[in-house]
Amino acid sequence: MLGKQPGLKLVGAAAGAEEALALLERSPADVVLLDLRMPKISGIEALQALRRLPSAPQVIVLSSFDFEEEIYRAVQAGARGYLLKEMSRDEIVAAIVAVHAGKQYLPPAIASRLSERNSRSSLSPRELEILEMLSRGFTNKEIARAFGISRYTVRNHINSINQKLDVCDRTEAASVAMKQGIISVSG
Repeated sequence: MLGKQPGLKLVGAAAGAEEALALLERSPADVVLLDLRMPKISGIEALQALRRLPSAPQVIVLSSFDFEEEIYRAVQAGARGYLLKEMSRDEIVAAIVAVHAGKQYLPPAIASRLSERNSRSSLSPRELEILEMLSRGFTNKEIARAFGISRYTVRNHINSINQKLDVCDRTEAASVAMKQGIISVSG
């Protein structure tokens, strides 16, 4: 579809991040459309690797998912745009043109999701670890033992997690975190 678009030259396509990085070392590109769900290397890791290339391309994430946390992580890692795969060819081309011109391109629905995510406090690395353990059914005592901290410190972390996610309890925290892509379902 893009190869037939006037004004655009398609450099190539790759099945995964390693193949894309090798292709871009041989044939640099101005803009890359990147999926976040790839084998071996995550999309965020690929995005970070792309940003380190000598001729670093601008990156637009093209995903099937619009989880707030994934959008946030992609933009934090340097993505200049975020599109859903269901978007029209015209919108994809408009995004490529805008990003090539040095602009950011986030459709209104994506910008709204990112705004919602930015309005929340970020979870600390320790809170993320505790949230992962909560989602796998660990008790406060088990979590405390795993990190060498007191049950009361764990309880304080859980209270902070609940407040940041605007939830009432640990079960809801784990459920909301999975739905928003903060933690993975396979946890």
